[in-house]
Amino acid sequence: MSYPNQEDYITFLMRLLDEFDLHNKTRKVGHPYVYENRSFICFFAVMTLKRCFAFKAMYRWLSIHSEESKKLGFPKIPTRATISRRYKALYNVIQQFVHFIADWASPLGEEFSTEIVYEDKSLFKARGPVWHKKDMQNKHIPEKLRNLDTDATWSKSAYHSWVFGYGLHITCTSSGFPIMLEVDTASVGEQDVMNRKEKDILSANIGYLIGDDGYTNFQRTKEYAREGLLLVTPALHANGKEGQAYHRFIEQPFIKALLQKRKTVIEPLFDLISGLLGTESNHKQLPLKGKLNVRSFLAFGVLLTQLALLMNNIYGLPFHNISHLLTVFL
Repeated sequence: MSYPNQEDYITFLMRLLDEFDLHNKTRKVGHPYVYENRSFICFFAVMTLKRCFAFKAMYRWLSIHSEESKKLGFPKIPTRATISRRYKALYNVIQQFVHFIADWASPLGEEFSTEIVYEDKSLFKARGPVWHKKDMQNKHIPEKLRNLDTDATWSKSAYHSWVFGYGLHITCTSSGFPIMLEVDTASVGEQDVMNRKEKDILSANIGYLIGDDGYTNFQRTKEYAREGLLLVTPALHANGKEGQAYHRFIEQPFIKALLQKRKTVIEPLFDLISGLLGTESNHKQLPLKGKLNVRSFLAFGVLLTQLALLMNNIYGLPFHNISHLLTVFL
């Protein structure tokens, strides 16, 4: 059995970026970029795997590794300020790219089929200290509170109680292959995110969307059904005739099995993302602060998960194995 090396991963990622560029306009109208998005996306993917998160350290790495810089397509070494600015600006591009990869991969096998998809949110703890709710409401930062992420907010986690930080919202296939993402502060709820993702969800080839009780919304369920998409949730607090009818629906063996499978699909995926980002400890604490940085950071985690699973599929490696990708870059 052959195993991919660093060059194989980067070459494959660049190939996907080239195809993405043919289908999407990622450049802004006006003066063209000195540095292409594809160069920065590949560079930041490598830096993430190497656990290099400080922009000053990224600049030093490019300065020292001039040959690698040329291979990534940089005409010259970007400044630290440029690296920081472009990192923050790539979130929307990565969102679109992740969606494109999902479409690209869909014919490759059942693992990538979007007939049945799962939706969930995972919380990541903010870097630095917590901002207590009372102080936060009064917009008061205690004098001794240093390195505080003032963008982060509070939300309750089923696993870690209250978390001060951010939420990663993922849509994935029944095999745990991510197809869409959204990142926001922790307090932003599932319903708000579903409103944002609705256009992409309804335009995708999805038959069933499975979520926990936070996604229960009978108005949305009806709207989706008219579009041929079944939104399936436990609806734990649904009452009345509508609730009773829905509970009878989700008790059907096939639908019940979809709900029961939810945790075994989505939770291991969040573990893979955390493993690739290096956020497994301390309630998945982030190495960066500020919403603009965190959005891109978590989006790169999703992109790298797609890269790992696709290369595993191509090379015949265990589908959910991320250790090889980490090994060749660390």
